[in-house]
Amino acid sequence: MSRKGKVLVAMSGGIDSTVTALMLHHEGYEVVGITMKTWDYATSGGGHKETGCCNVDSFNDARQAAVHHGFPHFILDIRDEFGDFVVENFVEEYLAGRTPNPCVMCNTHIKWKALLKRANALDCDFIATGHYANVYQHENGRYVISKGLDETKDQSYVLWGLDQELLSRTIMPLGKYRKTAIRQMAEDYGYPELAKKSESYEICFVPDNDYRGFLRRRVDGLEEKVTGGWFVDKNGKRLGQHKGYPFYTIGQRKGLEIAMGRPVYVTAINPESNTVVLGDEADLEQSEMNVARINWIKYDGITDGMEAFTKIRYKDKGALSNLYASENGVRVRFYENVKSIAPGQSAVFYDGDEVIGGGIIQGGMQSPFML
Repeated sequence: MSRKGKVLVAMSGGIDSTVTALMLHHEGYEVVGITMKTWDYATSGGGHKETGCCNVDSFNDARQAAVHHGFPHFILDIRDEFGDFVVENFVEEYLAGRTPNPCVMCNTHIKWKALLKRANALDCDFIATGHYANVYQHENGRYVISKGLDETKDQSYVLWGLDQELLSRTIMPLGKYRKTAIRQMAEDYGYPELAKKSESYEICFVPDNDYRGFLRRRVDGLEEKVTGGWFVDKNGKRLGQHKGYPFYTIGQRKGLEIAMGRPVYVTAINPESNTVVLGDEADLEQSEMNVARINWIKYDGITDGMEAFTKIRYKDKGALSNLYASENGVRVRFYENVKSIAPGQSAVFYDGDEVIGGGIIQGGMQSPFML
């Protein structure tokens, strides 16, 4: 029995999760590797390319690393759990005129809970992943997520939904390293090809990153139902027809296929009337928003007016704001206007590098005209 305990490591076959497993193994943990099959490309249509955690080569890479270093490895099929929740939520959100973040939904509702369930069955003390973030117990007793050292790789934004029980069992060793150091570790462990392996930034269940094609294949007759709606301006004036409201996102400028003589952006989407509002870049700016489905991490709640940096998308730098409790969650008031607040995306609140909590954006407080 390891003096450090037994840990179940999520291994996708990529560099980050492989180095995580080997690092913990060499540090003296009793490691058990597990690879989760979340999606079957053969049933999804579109391209035949398999990427990320969903292909046979990745499964084999993970298993070979485990065998070579003498620890057990399992493959866990969670396609039913994943599809029923993550994929259906993805489709439903677009049909509701919102922009979902499936990685957040998967981490929050599927992957961590699936890992913890199997960790308990295998008598593992901890679960570990290759995310670039840190988790530790704060002096107030709560378990806290903080940003990873490598700001270009930091993944704290997609982990805001994890509850205290999950965090109390989680190890994320890569948070203290830069990606360059992890590539060097892969070389040092004897995996030069893995060190050079390219990374995929696609949604794992959307072939070729074409979410519009995925929606068309997933929802029977979707195009016929939504085609022929109208682009309108903020005053409700019709500007031309579009291909269907689910195929547009807030802030979108390219691919609108409408000549306005100047750059225009999607500023609002109304599924009930199948209208898409277009405006100037300045029309994307808003000073407040509502956020619901809150999960608190650093504290068990907030005091009205609490100051926080709020991120409204993964690559967002964050903006200084005040948080106020509301009937359905939190009202966020920014010190300066922010652009492209998209309902369905995550809002994550930070105190320095530490995650206070997060939730799902419901919309801005100054919505443009909606037919």
